[in-house]
Amino acid sequence: MRPYIGKPVIKVITGMRRVGKSCFLSQLYDELRLKAEGPAHVLLVDMESLEFDGLRDYRSFHGFVEEHFRGLAGTRYLLVDEVQEIDQWERAIVSLAKSGHTDIFLTGSNAHLLSSEIATLLSGRYVEFPLHSLGFAEFLEFRSDKCGDPETEFGNWLRFGGLPAVHHLELADEMVFDYTGSVYSTILLKDIVKRRAVRNVTLLESIGRFLFDNVGNLIAAKPLADYLKSQRLSVGVQTVQNYLSYFDDAFISHKLRRYDLRGKRHLEVYEKHYLEDLGLRHAVLGYRDPDISGLLENVVCLELKRRGYRLSIGRLGNREIDFIAEKANTKVYVQVAYRLATPTTVEREFGVLQAIRDNYPKFVISLDKHIGDDYEGIRCLNLIDFVRGAEL
Repeated sequence: MRPYIGKPVIKVITGMRRVGKSCFLSQLYDELRLKAEGPAHVLLVDMESLEFDGLRDYRSFHGFVEEHFRGLAGTRYLLVDEVQEIDQWERAIVSLAKSGHTDIFLTGSNAHLLSSEIATLLSGRYVEFPLHSLGFAEFLEFRSDKCGDPETEFGNWLRFGGLPAVHHLELADEMVFDYTGSVYSTILLKDIVKRRAVRNVTLLESIGRFLFDNVGNLIAAKPLADYLKSQRLSVGVQTVQNYLSYFDDAFISHKLRRYDLRGKRHLEVYEKHYLEDLGLRHAVLGYRDPDISGLLENVVCLELKRRGYRLSIGRLGNREIDFIAEKANTKVYVQVAYRLATPTTVEREFGVLQAIRDNYPKFVISLDKHIGDDYEGIRCLNLIDFVRGAEL
């Protein structure tokens, strides 16, 4: 973010609750105070603090900020944590940005924060910085004083997730899952039920459990609606689509569309949803070893997102490529496997990549220790090495 400080664009930090946005903003606040002309030139508004509880609409918020900065010359820095708690916040922010004297930094826990209507209002005035839960390399930094061997710590990360506050707790199921379960409940209530005025909370929770239970599986609204009806939950297809989008908007999950490599187009039916933090899933469903393949796909998906790739699921005939990852002028194809233990598995993972008729790099990532090996031009990577920072 440093290259954007002092530039005439609004900096928007987005991400799920409890991934560390407030801590990041606090660190940024301390840094800005060192370069500002005076302490009053930097204002941090935490919308989860009672101190600012009276600033719930854009008029009162705008008046408060203007009064704080009144009479100050030079650049003023405004930092707002959880800005979506201010009704019509964008009207105040645009007005403050137009003054030309205020450098603005915002955080938000809902993708609706930058919906098409708001993005139009802020057009050309903002840049988004997604903040994710801790990757494995970061998890190891947090565990530096008690770190075990990489495989043991990878198992801890896979089981307990990457929420920073987990490291204040003993890494035990009862303690961590109580905490991550409470985070999940807070997100449901604050960012979905309250914000979206959801009436059928039981249905919302059922769709959440289905989403958690189907990491790495194709999902479509119509079959899901039929499944819910079989569970005696009457629901329409449009409602299912809406509820699924609410989980994505709250950054609990990330939707990936399918891309037909032959037809050169995205497909409208069936998609996959990967989770921002597996610790939430295990708090709801418990940790289940047989789900390892889907969990590893989720791990690779989030690592690719942390590295700034745009992701799709590939389809080639009736075969699937786990990830098509694109960034700038780069594209890579990625398959994820638990172990390449049998010829059938090797054929399944490598065969579809061999069938792709272009020269972009292709990778198979698994827990096998075959670092740097190639298989007919396809690179093999150890998954633990990849999430510790190995380059594609």
